[in-house]
This record gives sequence, structure tokens and C-alpha cells, in this order.
Amino acid sequence: MADSGDGSPDLVIRTPCIHSIPMSKGRYSVYLKLENLQIPGSFKQRGISHFCKKAVKNGATRFVCASGGNAGLAVAYSAHCLNVPATIVLPTTTPDLVADKVRDMGAIVEVYGSVWNESNEYAQKLATDPGCVYVHPFDHPDVWEGHSPMITEAKEQMPCCPDVVVTSVVGGGGLLTGVVQGMWSAGWKDIPVIAMETEGAESYKKAVEAGKLVTLPAITSVAKSLGSLTVCAASLEKSTQHKIYPALVTDEQAVGACIKFSEDHRMLVEPACGASLAAVYSDVIPRLQKEGKLGNVDSILVIVCGGSAVTIDKLQERYGLQS
Repeated sequence: MADSGDGSPDLVIRTPCIHSIPMSKGRYSVYLKLENLQIPGSFKQRGISHFCKKAVKNGATRFVCASGGNAGLAVAYSAHCLNVPATIVLPTTTPDLVADKVRDMGAIVEVYGSVWNESNEYAQKLATDPGCVYVHPFDHPDVWEGHSPMITEAKEQMPCCPDVVVTSVVGGGGLLTGVVQGMWSAGWKDIPVIAMETEGAESYKKAVEAGKLVTLPAITSVAKSLGSLTVCAASLEKSTQHKIYPALVTDEQAVGACIKFSEDHRMLVEPACGASLAAVYSDVIPRLQKEGKLGNVDSILVIVCGGSAVTIDKLQERYGLQS
């Protein structure tokens, strides 16, 4: 395993940022930051590995995390590489294939709660022993700091500055917070962000509209990785400091974007990631332009956040769509 330069193992891949000819189609130049290529399958590896490495330096001897899947995989992988045991609490909605992947990485799996918030309460109770560190999947400064380099990398990899950055909120808003911090570091403070969610998981959009944190009564979207009932306060605060435009797509649009993306680029991603891809595949950007929120758009950077709880059969059958 490569060394990160500070004596610790490098747990993050510098992912490609590619120009997508199929998604551009002469309208705008679409660039894809392929965070789905991180070894555990999603962007979560960036922030969580950063958190875990710092925690080990400070004496952590065990990790506990509640996760809908992808954060748990990132904790399990990081713990495996750092030779630290881990317990991952998964909600009952987590697919067996994800639970099996977590176990394959050597972590203990406990299933508790129907939504992440319930799993999280249980995980916090487990993380009370000395040396045991609770890993929050999205609400911690070290996690946001770990996500932010994906933007500074993209700046180096792109031939131009994008006119807009598109990202899924992905549940609690940790990705969005890290993306904005990365944009500030890259000198992109004036570039707007489109924060994508699916209908039935729009905790961020409702919070921005209300001007305060809002707790959804339930997650009704198939995009379970967007399944935090409440976003972190930092992501809401960012909406007052940066041009962030929340936008919604339907489950059908998100899943359809996953299938179209698999045809265009031969990669599978979860519907939570499909929400960001749907901003390009559907009418989100022209709609925001008509509303006067976006000006001229020649280039777009899309964060392909990934996700491991996906198969082509699930996209076509369980989600009720055919390619």
C-alpha cells in the first residue's frame, strides 16, 4: 500500500476527472469526477479515511459507525487498512450485498433500526468503551476536510473552470459541505452549486426553504443513501455563504440516469448518485436558467459520488424500470 507522505497508508485514490462526450451532446461540456472509483465504491472513503487516520493518531483502538451502507464500507475498509477493529450498524433497509461486503472487510455488522437515525442512536450507545471512537458518516469537520480535495484535484484536471458544480446532497450533507469547502480552497467561490435530491428524501431542500433544519417524517424515495431525515447544520450554513440551489428529481429520473450512465460509461452507481447525473440527463439546468438562478452554462462538473448498493437487476426490477 502506498504511503501518504506522513508515514501513514494512503487510503484514497486520486480519481480521474473525465470529459463525458455522451453526456455533453453539444449542449455543454460535462466533466465527471469519478469518486465511484474509490476502493469501497463511493466518495465516502475520502472524508471517513481522513477522520479515521486522525483518530488512530490520537489513540483510537476501535471504530463504531452507523451507516446506510457506503459510510460503513468506508469505515470497514479504513479500519482494515489501519489494523483497527470496527463495528458497523446498518438499518434494516440495507441490502444484504452491502452487509456482506462490510463483513468481507473484517468488520462486525449489527442490524438495527428502519432508518439511519435509529441506527445512529444505537451506534452511539455502543461507542462508550475507552479507545472506541464513534465515526459520524457526515457531520464532522474532519470528514468535510477529507472530502474537499476532490475539488482541488478536479481544478488541476479540468481544462477550464466549470460554470456550475453538480453534486448529490447524499443524505446528511457531508459531501455538499466538503465540496463547498473544496471550492473555496480552489478559488471557486463565485461558482454556483446545484444540490440534488430525490422526491421523498429532500431534507436539504426543505431546510433551505425553511431557513432551519427540518426533520422528515420518513424517507419514501428509493435513493436510500439519501436517507438522512435531517441534514447537518454545516450544510445549511453553507447555503447562506455560497450560491447553492437545491433541486429535486423523481425516483424514476434518478434510476433512469443510473441506467443511462451505465450505457454511456459502463459503470453502475446508486440512485442517490443518479440524482446528480439526472441534473444533466433531465431538464434541471435549463429549468434553473429559466428561473434566473443560473446564467450561461458552457461547462459542468458533476461529482459522481458512486454507491455500492446497486446491481443492474435492482435498477431494472426492484425499482420498477426497464432500460
